[in-house]
Amino acid sequence: MSERSERISGRGLIRPIPDRDSAAWWARTARHEFVLQGCDACGTLRFPARVYCHACRSRDWSWRPVEPTGTIESWIVTHQPFTPGAATPYVVVMVRLTAAPDCVMYGNWYRDREPHPGEPVQASFTYVDEELSLINWRPGSE
Repeated sequence: MSERSERISGRGLIRPIPDRDSAAWWARTARHEFVLQGCDACGTLRFPARVYCHACRSRDWSWRPVEPTGTIESWIVTHQPFTPGAATPYVVVMVRLTAAPDCVMYGNWYRDREPHPGEPVQASFTYVDEELSLINWRPGSE
């Protein structure tokens, strides 16, 4: 898997609060691993992390590395600074994952142009600090 990485300051950032289901996913994301949960009983991939499979109700699962690609399903321009000192406006994209078409993932779009629905994209890890990296998106052709 190819990987891109950017750095941002974590000062003033609203940090995600990992819970029982997502803590291991955030830890892997901090190491720049792009993974989804996969059901060991039926093979269904899922995101976000949860304790059981929505397809067969099995509680047996494992982390599966998948290609960090997808297509833009939708996007919004945010003008509200939710973090003190945050630059606005900024774009948030909703991406349908190639490896798991039933799963969508959100992230920032750090490009000078608008995204387009159906556009192929690739994940980009944004390093905040040793405990946190965020997954953002860039055009798949870069």
